[in-house]
Amino acid sequence: MRIAFVVPHIFMHQQLLSDVIFSPGFLAMDLAAGLSKLGHDVTLFSPGPVANYLPKKIKNVSTDLSLFEQELEQRGYGYLELLKKHPLTYITLARQVQSELVAQAYQLANEDQFDLVHVWCNEEELALVNARFCQKPVVFNHHEPFNFLVRYRSLFSKYKNLNWISFSYAQRQTFTTDEQKVNWAGNVYHGLKKDLYKFVSAEKTDDYLLYMGRIIKPKGVHYAIQVAKNLGKRLKIAGKHYAGHSKDKYWQEFIEPEIDGQQIEYVGFVKEIEEKQKLLGQAQALLMPSTWQEPFGLVMVEALACGTPVVGFSCGAVPEVVEHGVTGWVVSHKPEPKMEKNQHLVNQDWVSLQNDEVFAQNVANLATTVKKIRQINRQKCRVEFEKRFTVEKMSKGYDKIYKELII
Repeated sequence: MRIAFVVPHIFMHQQLLSDVIFSPGFLAMDLAAGLSKLGHDVTLFSPGPVANYLPKKIKNVSTDLSLFEQELEQRGYGYLELLKKHPLTYITLARQVQSELVAQAYQLANEDQFDLVHVWCNEEELALVNARFCQKPVVFNHHEPFNFLVRYRSLFSKYKNLNWISFSYAQRQTFTTDEQKVNWAGNVYHGLKKDLYKFVSAEKTDDYLLYMGRIIKPKGVHYAIQVAKNLGKRLKIAGKHYAGHSKDKYWQEFIEPEIDGQQIEYVGFVKEIEEKQKLLGQAQALLMPSTWQEPFGLVMVEALACGTPVVGFSCGAVPEVVEHGVTGWVVSHKPEPKMEKNQHLVNQDWVSLQNDEVFAQNVANLATTVKKIRQINRQKCRVEFEKRFTVEKMSKGYDKIYKELII
């Protein structure tokens, strides 16, 4: 099968991938390689060249970024500096690049160079609204909850007739229309290379808990901190915070004041696999206290690959990834309470939240299960990873869907 694999996000560029958190991009390239191993002829479309990350067998088509680069040169900025200082300009230029990339893939499909077009990590309407002009089957993914932002809520329900692939069944429930009426082509969980992480036995672990991921309020890092303090256990926090970005004050108000470098330690944004292997593999447990409808949560799979069990709230895809009592524990969660301010309900600040009964009960539920973490067999965590969450498993899932679409 000849597959046009379109990854239109502007971060898909060799100059950017080493400096950003963009797991969808690396997943896309792993999937392209996996599909190629299954015998498919894969062409990956990306805004910038990514050939250095791909097997030679996979063709890479990128757009003309000269106008984007001229803008950067005139301002004296790099890509990420422009994004931070002038986000609207950045987004405008990125959308132009995306539209050209999608149009090129659809045109080549119409010229019978491809049997199917897969638009991966779609976040805009460009590929959706123009899919009607493509004469070959087109299938879409989306990497956030469908109701995460206003523009998603107002957009995706218009295109429920298109072919959609979900990353979890929980993600389907976030579609703004009746998800039973959406044309779901299938569901495929993410997968990692089998040899990317190594199994670590219980004897080689250290006595700490770990949080790894973006440091934003919906991820519930403050829950991980409170659990560690209640249990008197060490907590290592790894991830990128967003202090100084927009109006985000979560790091300054909820997290930074709790870091003492001893019991609560911030180890920074970890990118290298060797460092992630050490942090994940030696942890007693990975805490996944997300309070939002997270579509998947790849860090859970990274932990299981190391043999590290996961403890998380029953939100989003956590119950689908973690087998309760086998690879970790899934804990019930009540929504965080809000307080009235100026006749409006607003989120509580960190001080008031720590004294709230609902928050305290959520923390207690997490802490109770963390105490049982030694009951989890780390070897079974690794076995479940190899059974359910490898690149090979992921690739076969997409392969099956593609074949059903082109019949």
